[in-house]
Amino acid sequence: MIYKLFPRLGLWPLKEVVKSRDAFVYLDRGMTICGWMPPEGKYQRWIYGVWTVIFNTFAIVLLDVSLLVSYFKEFHTFTAGQFLTSLQVGFDCFGSSIKSGYTFAGVKRFKQAKKILDRLDDRCTSDEQRSQLQQTVASCNQCYMAYQILYSSYTASTFLAGTCTGRLPWKLYNPLIDWEASYVHFWLAAIFEYVWMTGVVLQNQMSDVYPIVHFLMIRTHINLLKERLERLRSDPTVSEQNNYVELTKCIEDHQLILDYCNTLRPVVSGTIFVQFLLCGVVIGLAMINIVYFSNFWTGLGTAIFLFDLLLQTFPFCYICNMIGDDCGELANNLFHSNWQGAPRYYTATLRYFLHNLQEPIVLTAGGIFIISMATNITVAKLAFSVVTFVEQLNIAEKFQTK
Repeated sequence: MIYKLFPRLGLWPLKEVVKSRDAFVYLDRGMTICGWMPPEGKYQRWIYGVWTVIFNTFAIVLLDVSLLVSYFKEFHTFTAGQFLTSLQVGFDCFGSSIKSGYTFAGVKRFKQAKKILDRLDDRCTSDEQRSQLQQTVASCNQCYMAYQILYSSYTASTFLAGTCTGRLPWKLYNPLIDWEASYVHFWLAAIFEYVWMTGVVLQNQMSDVYPIVHFLMIRTHINLLKERLERLRSDPTVSEQNNYVELTKCIEDHQLILDYCNTLRPVVSGTIFVQFLLCGVVIGLAMINIVYFSNFWTGLGTAIFLFDLLLQTFPFCYICNMIGDDCGELANNLFHSNWQGAPRYYTATLRYFLHNLQEPIVLTAGGIFIISMATNITVAKLAFSVVTFVEQLNIAEKFQTK
């Protein structure tokens, strides 16, 4: 049933033409809802521009303002659990606004990256290569859908936990609806909060999932390049001139891969930097909320939120580690290819290529932190520092006493 609704989640027959850009089908639709993917037509762009302004004003600007106002005007009405739930979401929303701004500004780079992938797709001529491409396309779309389910689960669970206990889920400041006036007003305010936060979470999801999908796709092309390097001069029936042509094509493939990474580097650098800065603090607040102030339902929502926080950095850091290892294997595969006895012009080009392959693809966050599992673990350790700080000052016990 789900594959009928979302056909790109499954593998297509090899006779069907599948391109790398098909990995971004659902991601592009999500960005379209967020107002980040304008249509081609002139009049459609004007209408869509109005939607872009409305959606991003509510999601990026007004939500942050609403959270700040609620802290000043309604602080005395917060329970400890509500305050921590709102505070952890507040930190994440402020970071989400910055990440969304970076992502929105990088939409043109996403289009440039897709054009580079189209050129790399032209090199996938065999059924085996097209099969690998199809598997990665399906995996990328499945990854997007998994994020969609998990992020939507957070908003749904927090909404249910709040409304079932007779309280607003996030206590956003809303001057239009007095939720305490009546039962109907309460549900109107709660549903309004849910819809509002769903839009914000969708934007946050787009900012979190696009690096994973884009670099999963390029990693497949790196693996395909490794296989081509292994096959260099392996067929004795191919002339030396054709072998040299194949080597130059591999060099072109490697340059396209570097161009792809350099195209996305500025956008990824900004979004991951913000995630690293906020990750430890927000995880620490979520852990304190679960341990000291949550019942089952609010704890469930916070636990899903905590898991979603880990998904913001861990998968992409792991992919960056894998790409670094793949770059090392590229150089090894070229060195162990059948180059002995090759003409001088072939070996001279091979040495030049081998020298360039020895420099791995490294992405940095804000030009400061190397994006890797080691950095991710170091940042996550800050959460335990936050918990320890709260325990030593007995802040949680003081809140519980009040």
